[in-house]
Amino acid sequence: MGCGRVGAGLAKDLEAAGHSVAVIDQTREAFRRLGADFSGKTIAGVGFDRDILLEAGIEKADAFAAVSNGDNSNILAARVARETYGVQNVVARIYDPARAEIYQRLGIPTVATVLWTTDQIIRRLAPEGSRSEWRDASGVVQLCEVHLHADWFGKPVSLIEESTDARVAFVTRLGEGMIPTEHTVLQEGDLVHVMVTDKALASVELALAKSPDEA
Repeated sequence: MGCGRVGAGLAKDLEAAGHSVAVIDQTREAFRRLGADFSGKTIAGVGFDRDILLEAGIEKADAFAAVSNGDNSNILAARVARETYGVQNVVARIYDPARAEIYQRLGIPTVATVLWTTDQIIRRLAPEGSRSEWRDASGVVQLCEVHLHADWFGKPVSLIEESTDARVAFVTRLGEGMIPTEHTVLQEGDLVHVMVTDKALASVELALAKSPDEA
């Protein structure tokens, strides 16, 4: 639902990956963003209207993304898709970070555009400490990009797990993500992403900000 720049890009990417896609938007002119090559359905109407959803094929849908420019419309449409039609893979884009966190804890997956963007910028401007990239619905576990003391470079990734209560989820190296193995050695410039509980985060940050010999 939503055929702005995000919705149109998402629809085209999904179709290119071999999926059948239906796009709902209140403005028919918005479908021009899809281009002449788009072969999926386009339905003009309100994305949480049940007749519109049925026309789009919601009863057979494997996933539903609500990415219009309205928070209320997105969350309402996502709830209808999940609670009325039983769609398991549902996500809603929410501009208000506070509301996004509430809905996330209620079990409705959300993407908080503003929060994600500011986190990404801050992480590049002030890399010290850690920045949360994802949090589970209960708010207990989070995925963080952590800042490492320079002495960690040249050490095996496994040393992080041996020295802290964090688990390394992946490493971004030269702009590409990689899943580390027991033989992976940290290199200068690596961005390290760990899974950690809220309770353990402070101690993990403290340990990684020091030389491994002090951690």
